[in-house]
Amino acid sequence: MPSEELHAIELLGRVRYGRLATSMRALPILAVARHIVVDGRVVLRMHSGLGYHEACDGTVVAYGADNFNAAPSGGDGELWSVQFTGPAEIVHPTPEQRERFGAAPVQVNGEPFAPAYLGVDPHFVSAHTLGFHASQPIRNAA
Repeated sequence: MPSEELHAIELLGRVRYGRLATSMRALPILAVARHIVVDGRVVLRMHSGLGYHEACDGTVVAYGADNFNAAPSGGDGELWSVQFTGPAEIVHPTPEQRERFGAAPVQVNGEPFAPAYLGVDPHFVSAHTLGFHASQPIRNAA
């Protein structure tokens, strides 16, 4: 993997959640997922009750994450986003990898959270930065 792509994947380790994009029954879906990076591969934890993991298994998906809500203020408060596509498959993380995910939600849409895991091999990785810092005041135009 080229150094720019490695840097982009490394950035994912700085935030915990991102968004998975795919289609299910010919309709687009965008789902929040918790992620960890394991040997250059991104492993996602999501709720199995929605069936999104089954729709993604064996397909190419898109995944993106950013630090827009978590960017540090001050000197290195640069805002960034990472996105990539890649083939996904249902995986079974090791106990150590499951521990890295941290605490799971208690419920999703009123039902108990039941984890499902997807492994995604990043292809076509890109990272983008915004030309201002999180410490810079932002005003909405009237």
